[in-house]
Amino acid sequence: MGVVYWSARPLVPGTGVHLLLCGMCLKFDGETRNVALRGKSSQSSTYAGSGPECALDGSLNSWTHTNDQTNPWWRVDLLKVYRVNRVTITNRPSLGSRINGAVIRIGNFLDIYSNTICGVISTLGNSATATFSCGGMVGRYMVVHIPGSRKTLSLVEAGVYGTLAGNRAIGGASIQSSTSADWIAEKAIDGNRGLQQLRTGCSSTLNETNPWWRLDLHDVYRVSEVVVTNRKDCCAEQINGAEIHIGNSLENNGINNPICAVIPDIPAGESNNYSCDGLDGRYMIIHIPGDWKILTLCEVEVYGYLAGNSLL
Repeated sequence: MGVVYWSARPLVPGTGVHLLLCGMCLKFDGETRNVALRGKSSQSSTYAGSGPECALDGSLNSWTHTNDQTNPWWRVDLLKVYRVNRVTITNRPSLGSRINGAVIRIGNFLDIYSNTICGVISTLGNSATATFSCGGMVGRYMVVHIPGSRKTLSLVEAGVYGTLAGNRAIGGASIQSSTSADWIAEKAIDGNRGLQQLRTGCSSTLNETNPWWRLDLHDVYRVSEVVVTNRKDCCAEQINGAEIHIGNSLENNGINNPICAVIPDIPAGESNNYSCDGLDGRYMIIHIPGDWKILTLCEVEVYGYLAGNSLL
């Protein structure tokens, strides 16, 4: 929201001298806030009560501590998908060499190794703080882990700085191959995951061959992630095998565009994230190949930026 400069000449009591303060810069935007503070932390194990929340308590006198184990990790769930610009890590005041070799990852997956590496902590001194540039990586989770056996992970503080990644599906135009009752295509991009109002909040096709749902983003985007929310009332298995396509062609209803991901399954009422590795496209298509298929979507979210402009 910009930069505010403030200067004043207040009178210093009892001296008749003015104090000049100028060039004080207050910056109010997403980059200055540690968004991790709003998240939920967890770790692979806990030693002597040094829980994962210690890395988010603002204190330099407490730290997280795992047991001595294979591949220990610490994770913060940011609760929303962010475009992460930088991560800060503060090391413990003693035995700081334990953090050497730790890997920082950003992404949307609970499987650590499916997320993208932001940085590697080669060495970090006792009580030192290091900053790692993540270049706008998109993700809901920030994970720190140390690969190898007989490792201990300990953090004093962790910071995640970035801005919310905009859901590009909002404002798009949707269509589907057929419509069951009033389960229209637009209900999959209404910003409501539909889990409490299932019958009024989700899209659905009829039972047919190769059902599909398509989103027109109106512009060509470089798509980083797609998030799909499954129905929770029944029939969660109906989504199994669905394909996500990204591209600029409407040939074969868009199904001929490159595949971003195949959905093996999504538990009832849950949302799964799929990395598209920056595929470019105006259209995002979900379809299920085969006969006697029904495609139901309670919400579809698309994250990315205008192709050719990494800042949007």
